[in-house]
Amino acid sequence: MPMTEHTYRQFDADIDSIRSAFTTMGGLVERQLLRAVDAVRYGDLRLTTAVLVDERQINQMQVESDLRCNQIIAKRQPIAIDLREIIGVIHGVNDLERIGDEAKKIALKAQQFVDGNLPIPYDPILQMTEIVADMLRSAIDGFLRQDEAAAERLIQRDIEVDALRDQLISTLMQRMSEDPTRVSESLSLVFVVQSLERVGDHAKNIAEYIMHVVSGVDSRHPARPSAAGQSS
Repeated sequence: MPMTEHTYRQFDADIDSIRSAFTTMGGLVERQLLRAVDAVRYGDLRLTTAVLVDERQINQMQVESDLRCNQIIAKRQPIAIDLREIIGVIHGVNDLERIGDEAKKIALKAQQFVDGNLPIPYDPILQMTEIVADMLRSAIDGFLRQDEAAAERLIQRDIEVDALRDQLISTLMQRMSEDPTRVSESLSLVFVVQSLERVGDHAKNIAEYIMHVVSGVDSRHPARPSAAGQSS
């Protein structure tokens, strides 16, 4: 039975609602991430508490978003690009929740730095934080606009994040060898850096969902060569 105009309007409202929830959750996760890094930077345990409060809200938003998406699929039975977008939101929300998990891990390291005295200069950590936060914002915006070019740029930026991770871990390992009294703090920062890198990975995942929504091709699982191509 063809969809009526009224049904189309209801479906559009459903899609707008999950897009809005995705954007809201993304903004909350970004705030949580920035608070977590500031907690480490200043040794501020009040910010750690705020991050933990945000995490509970983020977890609840994930549950509600998953439920809403599954209800739309069951009730509206979308196909093609509409179905891919809803599935993309389900996956994207999962990545946002995992970014929240990484933010929590970072924030809990603040107890190592209650005096605000980091074992290495803060600038490269700030640089890495700014890049992954920008990747997160761009991934959410690109998903809403279904912008494949933005997705390609994000995938390239992830390479920059990986390079910064390697550089920072090398610096921290050198710091540990030079000053054994700072091993514990340096190791905690290693975990912070690794969590920041994973945030970039999750933003890249969202970028890949954009490409799947638009083209129907999952870039994580490239198509295998055809039998004809293999035999040539």
